[in-house]
Amino acid sequence: MHSKSVIFRIVVWVLFLAGGWILSLWLDKIIFNGYEFPRVVNFIFFVIGFALLRAVFIVSKNTGRTLAKYGRKGDLPRMETNVLVTQGVYSLMRHPMHLGLLFFPLAVAFISASISFILIVAPAEMLLMIIMIFLIEEREAIAKFGDAYLEYKKRVPFFCIKFSCVKELFKNVEKD
Repeated sequence: MHSKSVIFRIVVWVLFLAGGWILSLWLDKIIFNGYEFPRVVNFIFFVIGFALLRAVFIVSKNTGRTLAKYGRKGDLPRMETNVLVTQGVYSLMRHPMHLGLLFFPLAVAFISASISFILIVAPAEMLLMIIMIFLIEEREAIAKFGDAYLEYKKRVPFFCIKFSCVKELFKNVEKD
């Protein structure tokens, strides 16, 4: 059984993506008078969105495998950890999976070719996600791992966008 925290995160993601798409349709009508991009622009946006979505899935797969490999002792449900992970990309940044997932709303926004989603809703969702990581994830990690996490927090940045760090996000992690 998943923890309330994991279930909460899944619900928030669904609300962000579905709600963001619905909100952007309404905003497109209200703010942009139903403006639609020319077909060639829609195609370009679709390609950009698809590439972003693919990148999000690759980062999620790799960081998820790292968590599964090093973050579980005993029988735990998927997406749960009970060991502080400081290996792989987690040695370079504390929230690599979240850095990748930040681009999920933007990918969906480009695929939908909604000007409101691209310019307003996706950036707002990305900002809210960062705030949630600060307010929820960090506190939960401190509560779960205590001093070990506080020491890790001193050594490792929240995110790292240096080329070497981003490259590590895309490094294939083998299943156990």
